[in-house]
Order: sequence, then structure tokens, then C-alpha cells
Amino acid sequence: MTRTYRIGQIVPSSNTTMETEVPAMLQAHSVLRPEDRFTFHSARMRMKTVQKDELAAMDAESDRCALELSDARVDVLGYACLVAIMAMGNGYHRVSQARLTERTAGNGASAPVITSAGALVEALKVMGAKKIALVAPYMIPLTQLVMDYIAAEGFEIVDWRALEIPDNLEVGRHDPAKLPGIVADMNVADADVIVLSACVQMPSLAAISQVEAQTGKPVLTASVATVYAILKSLNLDPVVPGAGALLSGAYPYAKA
Repeated sequence: MTRTYRIGQIVPSSNTTMETEVPAMLQAHSVLRPEDRFTFHSARMRMKTVQKDELAAMDAESDRCALELSDARVDVLGYACLVAIMAMGNGYHRVSQARLTERTAGNGASAPVITSAGALVEALKVMGAKKIALVAPYMIPLTQLVMDYIAAEGFEIVDWRALEIPDNLEVGRHDPAKLPGIVADMNVADADVIVLSACVQMPSLAAISQVEAQTGKPVLTASVATVYAILKSLNLDPVVPGAGALLSGAYPYAKA
């Protein structure tokens, strides 16, 4: 039986990637599972420069966005900014998720709430990763905050690159074709998983298969982890062609 699911995303106002990569992956899922159809709905939080104070101000707008999306009775709501969550302190994705769930419930429109930050952490656990290599577009201080957050969740980062792009629009314009070369200069021998983009704004989907072939390692991105969490929250098969190991079908879950 065909069903159409409404996918809600809370995105930074300058984000241009999650409204392209997430729909692309879910539409690719529909090719394999034609009974699963999706529509896409967004609410925006103001943010132009990826700096800690601007991220905190942006995060304060997430409650309004959750309410707006709950007015549309979305089936799942995703907070699509990893660094905004991780910059708020270790474990904050759980705080954010609980608060936004309360907001939607208070509007009579309860729906699963996920965050890209929490999705990345959970995906690494699902994949059994202990050691990871990581690429991020942020300035070094913010990249360090992200790495500290991930380390606090129990993972070791064996190598990393910060591309130091402060303007969020420029992050969205970063050419994914450059990512294989960036990874080629990293030491990933001991990594269980390569996080090719620890950012939902830096495009990476087009490079995942190439980097997996190049390194022989599973490759994960923040957007891929988000799609896995979306599919799981909807009790749908976590399969998307061309989106790397996590969405290959190798990591099923017990359906409700």
C-alpha cells in the first residue's frame, strides 16, 4: 500500500544542502520501495556565519520552527544543523530533542523529533565504530568543539581536517569533488568509519561511493545519518542506493 510521508526539517536560513541531499536520498529510496512516498517541508532559523554566538542565537529559534512544522502535521521533524547542537555542550542533542518534542506535543501534533547531531552519534554506534576520521568545513575552534562532543559519546578521532570556511553559504558551495583528495591526504588506516562531512551544509553525497572505493572504509556523513534516522523513525527500510554503507541495507533494525 502506497503512503506519503511528510518530512519536516528545521534548517539554518543559509543552508542550501539539506533540502537537496535529504530529498535526493529519500527519492532514491522510493525507487527501491515505490510504496514509500515523501513530501518535504522546512522552517528556517536565521544564521549566516558559522560562529558560536550566532549558532546559539539560531538555536533559540528552533522552538518556533518546531511549532510551525507541527502546524503542517509532519510525520517526522529533523533539526538539520549539527554544529549548532554540538556547540551548545556535550549531550545537548538529547535536551533539544526532548524540548522540541514537548513543543510539538503541546500543539497537538506529536511526531518523532531527530537531530542531525544525535543521528550522527547513533549512526556511529549502529556501525560499531570505535575510531573515526573526520572532515569538517568549520574553523578550527568549532571543529574542536564537534570533535570533543563526539569523543564524549565514546569515539576516538584518529585523524581530522578542518576546512576553515566561516561563511555558511560558501560551505554549501564547497565542491564535493574535492573531498576524495582531502581524504587521500589523511591517515585513515585505523579508522573504522570515515565521517566525510561532519556538517549538514557541506555537500558530500556525490563523493561517498568514490571515497569508499578509494579507502576500503565505510563512509558516513551527517546527512546520511539523518536520513537513516528519518527512515527508522517512520519504520521504513533503511536502504538508499549510492549513499554509502549505512544505507546499503547492511544495518537493518528491529521494526516496531
